[in-house]
Amino acid sequence: MAWKVSGKTDLDLTKDAREWDGDEARDAIFKWAGWPDKPDPAKARQAFFAYDDAEDEEKESYKLPFATVTGGELKAVPHAIHAVAAVLEGSRGGVDLPKTVIADVRDKVEKYYKKMDEDVPW
Repeated sequence: MAWKVSGKTDLDLTKDAREWDGDEARDAIFKWAGWPDKPDPAKARQAFFAYDDAEDEEKESYKLPFATVTGGELKAVPHAIHAVAAVLEGSRGGVDLPKTVIADVRDKVEKYYKKMDEDVPW
């Protein structure tokens, strides 16, 4: 496995106070990115903060989703950003990724916190 950082940091935020359903979001992202017939890993990587580039056509190779598809457009979800931050701080058992990847993911999460005009939890 070769875990790498991914995820766009310039996605628009959803404007509503939608709750975060990671499983539902994953399904929407992969459908939007062409799974199962024509997977487009580059498209999927936009919505996850980490992926395994050795297996990028496998859904299990993507971690830390933070966006969903709404109106055919990929948007970052504030509750998802909060959930990722909590996981990076050890919530839900943390995340099994190399320390360098986690550090780079933190940088991306911080950009979204700034966009949301909030302080990061670390």
